Amino acid sequence: MQPLAEVDITDLSHDGRGVARIQDKAVFVAGALPGERARIRIVRRHRSFDEAKVETLLTRSADRIEPRCPHFGSCGGCALQHLPADKQIAAKQRVLAENFERIGKVTPQHWLEPLSDAPWGYRRKGRLSVKWVEKKGKVLVGFREDDPRFVADLRVCYTLLPQVGERIEALAALIGGLEAKRDIAQIEIAADDHTVALVFRHLVPLQDGDRDRLIAFGREHGLAILLQPKGPDSVHMLDPPTIDLKFGIPAANVELAFRPLDFIQVNAGMNQRMIAQALALLDPQPQHRVLDLFCGLGNFTLPIARLAGAVTGVEGEAGLVARAADNARMNGIDNAAFHAADLSLDQRGAAWARADYDALLLDPPRSGAAAVLDYLPGKRTRRVVYVSCHPGSLARDAGLLVERHGFELLRAGVMDMFPHTAHVESIALFER
Repeated sequence: MQPLAEVDITDLSHDGRGVARIQDKAVFVAGALPGERARIRIVRRHRSFDEAKVETLLTRSADRIEPRCPHFGSCGGCALQHLPADKQIAAKQRVLAENFERIGKVTPQHWLEPLSDAPWGYRRKGRLSVKWVEKKGKVLVGFREDDPRFVADLRVCYTLLPQVGERIEALAALIGGLEAKRDIAQIEIAADDHTVALVFRHLVPLQDGDRDRLIAFGREHGLAILLQPKGPDSVHMLDPPTIDLKFGIPAANVELAFRPLDFIQVNAGMNQRMIAQALALLDPQPQHRVLDLFCGLGNFTLPIARLAGAVTGVEGEAGLVARAADNARMNGIDNAAFHAADLSLDQRGAAWARADYDALLLDPPRSGAAAVLDYLPGKRTRRVVYVSCHPGSLARDAGLLVERHGFELLRAGVMDMFPHTAHVESIALFER
């Protein structure tokens, strides 16, 4: 066992851990806050840094609060419940600012006010791991621990929608009573404005008795139950016979239909605020042509179409592109066109990439949009709004937009899409 050490916590890392130093080597301490002194134990050693956990807090930060969740510290789903919500968002803004300065060598001319919404019960999409533990004689249902080999033994989750988060124990008992309890791998959660659906991934065919138990559970708790015996295309209804998942964007008079495994923004309230912020920054006008890259189901595309002359959405997953086009038709929108294209590859030969656009919206995955920025935005594009789920890739791409394409970084700010986690969602406006 590693010996104990006493350290002063001087900073908060990008993933929500306290930062200390032992003989000039960085140590990342789970659960520690700046200004605290702690007795710690090293749990993993690396060449340039070590990882540790707190054994004893010797002094406490004035900012420290009692976490709401009894599983905080063991479950890997949250990292910041020991900080008040306003301190969490301030820490995320510091992470974004440091990334802009260190990676992109840029600074926004103006910082936007952080966007936040309800801090609890916000997760409408998620994946719970399931594991039968022979030694314990029970099923574990939860997120992974900090060590991803293990599933956290949860009783409740306050970040999930209450229809699921308050039924973790009931789900574990349900699966523990199935013949296939050793062969349920995960539960995918997907909720729209009215329905909460659970997709059970099972590795063996289910017996009739197991199917009946799942149906009874769904009816008792008002949940739609789906099964996934193989890959994503194998998902199908168990009970009720059909569901029609949709969520609204009232400010744009838009409704988006989606399938249970489709990507949608996790936090419904924050999604509404984010769309409003993006539209305000993009400021699409009736004479404008807009390009929306990484468009998914049309979360931004269709609200933009209500204001712009024309909008083109491009997405790598063909199924999402088809559903985005269907959503446009369902909403009576005829000035939106959609294309399927792998945006990690050079697409400059595509007709949509050669067209002229007044404005560009980017909402890429964690890897960012560097490949796209080799050939876009075009000379006519005067405004870019960048929605990011990773501050490092945003900062890198901000440097490219400024140095290579002649834009200025006018505004930037963070959006608390995932309260109590270290996840940093942000938005930035570039103009030239």
